[in-house]
Amino acid sequence: MLHAVTDSSASGPVSGQENPPQFRRVLLKISGEALMGDQNYGIDMPTADRIASEVAEAVRAGTEICLVIGGGNIFRGLTGAAKGMDRAAADYMGMLATVMNALAMQTALERIGVQTRVQSAIPMTTVCEPYIRRRATRHMEKGRVVIFAAGTGNPFFTTDTAAALRAAEMGCDALLKGTQVDGVYSDDPRKNPDAERYDQLDYLDVLTRDLKVMDASAVTLMRENAIPIVVFSIHDKGGLARVLAGQGVCTMIGKPRPAPSAGK
Repeated sequence: MLHAVTDSSASGPVSGQENPPQFRRVLLKISGEALMGDQNYGIDMPTADRIASEVAEAVRAGTEICLVIGGGNIFRGLTGAAKGMDRAAADYMGMLATVMNALAMQTALERIGVQTRVQSAIPMTTVCEPYIRRRATRHMEKGRVVIFAAGTGNPFFTTDTAAALRAAEMGCDALLKGTQVDGVYSDDPRKNPDAERYDQLDYLDVLTRDLKVMDASAVTLMRENAIPIVVFSIHDKGGLARVLAGQGVCTMIGKPRPAPSAGK
């Protein structure tokens, strides 16, 4: 079971042989802002390369991984709508931003030898594959990373909801959300030093306390499919591998599924 680690043994990368992954298949959701690095806008490729190296380490340790990346570093639909733009049009623009981020991450992954496929919910066959569930499953079975772009393909749904939907469709053992902090807090710890950090929560805790983890529809979808949500810091070097090995500092929402049997 995942738990918070405080000793110094957690500071280094986790070996895939010494610490076998606790999940057979996961979906990693990261925000578009995570790709900005120290910039105020756009994609910082060194940051994308660092995240790609974390994903590559996890893949080589034996975990099947798919990704959903937000588009807030380029365009955020809600912000556009708030400024008077038609909400549906603004959301479609945000979906296109996620395709740009997906292509950047694909470039970063393939540069270090990880085969990657981008599948878009909005067909654009010149640059990526259309979303086909069975094809995506087969890609992951072959050890490829699949990046799901363009959200659900529909306006009025967030990329959090798209991540939850794809995690359920892919039969993932967990949805990992890489954030700016190392778990779920009662308040923003960057603004409130007295914010309480949680190691374990139930889905209903998140909904009733209105904790800002994922939107309610995403949390509800994960609850209905009994898929745990694991929240950790995407900026913690080696953090993804440690979380997958059950040793990382994180917050677990829901109950983890039994670890996969050896050889499966």
